[in-house]
Amino acid sequence: MNIVTQSDSGPWEPALPANRGIYYGGSWHEPVSGGYAPAFDPGLGRKLCEVADATAEDVDRAVEAARAGFLVWRDTQPLERARILKEIARILRDNARELATIDAANCGNPVAEMMGDANIAAAQTEFFAGLVTEMKGATIPMGPNALNYSIRQPLGVVARIIAFNHPFMFCAGKMAAPLAAGNAVIMKPPAQAPLSSLRLAELVGHLLPPGVLNVVPGGAAPGAALASHPGVDKVTLIGSIAAGRAVMRSASDTVKPVLLELGGKNALIAFGDSDPNAVAKAVVGGMNFTWCGQSCGSTSRAFLHADIHDAVIEKVRDAASRFKPGIPTDPATTMGAIVNKAQHDRVLSYIRSAKEEGATLVYGGNVPADPALKDGFYVEPTIFADVEPGMRIASEEIFGPVLSVFRWNDERRMIEDVNRLEYGLTCSIWTRDLETAHRTAQAVEAGFVWINEVSKHFIGAPFGGVKQSGIGREESIEELLSFTHEKNVHVNLAGHWRRDDGA
Repeated sequence: MNIVTQSDSGPWEPALPANRGIYYGGSWHEPVSGGYAPAFDPGLGRKLCEVADATAEDVDRAVEAARAGFLVWRDTQPLERARILKEIARILRDNARELATIDAANCGNPVAEMMGDANIAAAQTEFFAGLVTEMKGATIPMGPNALNYSIRQPLGVVARIIAFNHPFMFCAGKMAAPLAAGNAVIMKPPAQAPLSSLRLAELVGHLLPPGVLNVVPGGAAPGAALASHPGVDKVTLIGSIAAGRAVMRSASDTVKPVLLELGGKNALIAFGDSDPNAVAKAVVGGMNFTWCGQSCGSTSRAFLHADIHDAVIEKVRDAASRFKPGIPTDPATTMGAIVNKAQHDRVLSYIRSAKEEGATLVYGGNVPADPALKDGFYVEPTIFADVEPGMRIASEEIFGPVLSVFRWNDERRMIEDVNRLEYGLTCSIWTRDLETAHRTAQAVEAGFVWINEVSKHFIGAPFGGVKQSGIGREESIEELLSFTHEKNVHVNLAGHWRRDDGA
């Protein structure tokens, strides 16, 4: 039995999953030919274990198992599917500490926040369990001699490729909607942080018919194979724009639908009538420094009106100081580690470029000096002011703890600068004027907008991007329905089918 080593203080020791192979057909399998790849702890810079590195051959076998599982699961009564999903949610909550510790060790996010991720995944699972009877069709008037109606049916096999910043929450939460709709799922965990997905299969796999839940770890190869596989009926991705384009290209081979949540270079807009204290807290909170800025929804561009710019900047320093990098598995840690060395080097390169291009460093910008962190991949919360639209940090998604601050006076020009990028995921607007708030919400090109709020998600509210930040909506009934297709049925009631004798 896996347990988490508990102590009154200091880091928690993760209990790693006993199975590190490929899960399909209700059992664990060795990779056919791909072998194993290391899984790392970015906070301590150490290898944790080795995990199966699946290939296209493994995907073929997982898809075959999933298609068999689908035939059973689609005919399972909706309320029975809901009952099983609610039991999964209970198990997630009961094992929140264990799962959070695995994620903290494997992806670098603070364990205290990862506890919240487990509970969010449980809540999402319960939400979709409650919607199983809402997959309704419609009747269409055709007169007295015909009946025309539509029904919703599951697609079949759904592949979900997830990102490394919330590994467990994405795996558990994103399997809920397709399962509720009656599909079999193949979860492709992130190569950087696959361990919590494997533990999920250990915890809940037995509740579902064999083949209904499958977990295929590995690098780019299994993701590409799933996207193009003729036995997969829909593929989804949480990842970069480049990865989204690759998935769309592969999915086009079989004309399968996609659902994509991609990158963001999101704006926080503060008008001159805003409270500088509230704006400063939002600027720092929206940057998601807890996750080292590794969040596609982070408001990494702050547009501050000239009337409050200087006051906000002064308060931002104090707000940012609350985030101090620390060992991710320590419950006292308020800011974790960058996921790996390559991303760490990339973040530092953006900080160097910002200095070279003339931005003013307001806070941070360094690797922590704490010797306890010397082997991990850490960066201080970093804030630059006097940023111009042409700078790299102003236009490229860094996926790290680097915030760009802009001063503005002209509203029209500011909106143009907000909308000039290819991204369009989230936006946060701060003002005390109702007309200004709604006018700006309509003007910004984003799929999810907060007014006098930032960073929060709300179960039932559709989340997703516009432009190249994604296709489709999640966390809502729209997500559930996207894993069904609508079939129309027409019945002729005119009597042409009767025998000649009238019987």
